[in-house]
Amino acid sequence: MARRRPCGLLLALAAAAVLVAAGAGVAGAQETCSGTVPSPPRRGARVSVDSFGGAGDGRTLNTAAFARAVASIDRLRAPGGAELYVPPGVWLTGPFNLTSRMTLFLARGAVIRATQDTPSWPLIEPLPSYGRGRELPGERYISLIHGSGLQDVVITGENGTIDGQGSVWWDMWKKGTLPYTRPHLLELMSSSDIIVSNIVFQDSPFWNIHPVYCSNVVIRNVTVLAPHDSPNTDGIDPDSSSNVCIEDCYISTGDDAIAIKSGWDEYGIAYGRPSSDITIRRITASSPFAGFAVGSETSGGVQNVLAEHLNFFSSGFGIHIKTNTGRGGFIRNVTVSDVTLDNVRYGLRIAGDVGDHPDDRYNRSALPVVDALTIKNVQGQNIKEAGLIKGIADSAFSRICLWNVKLSGGASLRPWKCEAVTGGALDVQPSPCTELASTSGPSFCTNSL
Repeated sequence: MARRRPCGLLLALAAAAVLVAAGAGVAGAQETCSGTVPSPPRRGARVSVDSFGGAGDGRTLNTAAFARAVASIDRLRAPGGAELYVPPGVWLTGPFNLTSRMTLFLARGAVIRATQDTPSWPLIEPLPSYGRGRELPGERYISLIHGSGLQDVVITGENGTIDGQGSVWWDMWKKGTLPYTRPHLLELMSSSDIIVSNIVFQDSPFWNIHPVYCSNVVIRNVTVLAPHDSPNTDGIDPDSSSNVCIEDCYISTGDDAIAIKSGWDEYGIAYGRPSSDITIRRITASSPFAGFAVGSETSGGVQNVLAEHLNFFSSGFGIHIKTNTGRGGFIRNVTVSDVTLDNVRYGLRIAGDVGDHPDDRYNRSALPVVDALTIKNVQGQNIKEAGLIKGIADSAFSRICLWNVKLSGGASLRPWKCEAVTGGALDVQPSPCTELASTSGPSFCTNSL
């Protein structure tokens, strides 16, 4: 099958985004959350995948070579762990697992490329907070790079590429011939002290970067690319994870650039692990869906989120906070600030009727709580619809604050629509819904600022 190469314009924009961030750093010290995970100690050993029978010729299958290299790191038990070096070249491989106290380092010009031999991909159990594969009942394909129960893992390099060759998977999805849920490019489960930096993720079969049940995660200076028509190729999806830092990334994909999740309906409610204490800064993104999203799988709860200095263009939604009847859980204490939008359909959407269900056993009485959301300092041009804030009749969204939100789109700009919501609005254009002028709303809005 012919392989589609990433558009040079996207790579140029990604490079420009990095330069802008670097230039801002010269002008003054930038806030950073990267200290969430301290830099690991110097690794005590270094091994190269080509020393284990690997060949970076784009034809040799290197799955066994990667497995042997990781196993050698596990056996070495070197002081401070060890680095697995991937030299320049194209390293075709099937899925492989990482181990604790290791760095996966991609040299400049190194490409880890996924095999398109889909029947050879192993299956793993569904996540307990989802109860089944996200797309289909039963098991799911393992991610290209995978790890579970790990500590102190670094994936970095000199902007080498992890290429999922996702087109074969997208075609199966479009034709309805998928036997199981598609694989991610990177999934780390039940792990801590994770750093992902200076890597290009490209053409994932499904979600790109998926830390789930993790704590202490830093994702910085990462580029994520996939065609806008590639299905469900979310950029970065922290899921039932805490103490997460996402900074200085460029994302252009076929689904939400960043989406915070925490489990699906009755399975997420039972697992009960929220996503919390998440900071997102200096993201440039384009997507037919959302630049920044929460949900719709939020059954374990999402709380204490700060997202700021965001630049979204040519997208379906700027900010999309989404849940549904049957989700349960909560979304609370979320602040989104300093956002620039250009050519976006919806500036803001907060909705309680989004997303499907894993099966017919979900509890229709499990209503989500959405409370204390602050959206401020948003500037948008070429906007089609200002936004929609639609709560649930028996669980109205409360304490929604909009401040200094200025959206323009000419005479065709559609006004705000609101339902089952209370809160406040200060200095908002076009004029906000009357529901955001309730008695308690303005005082909350003022206090939240």
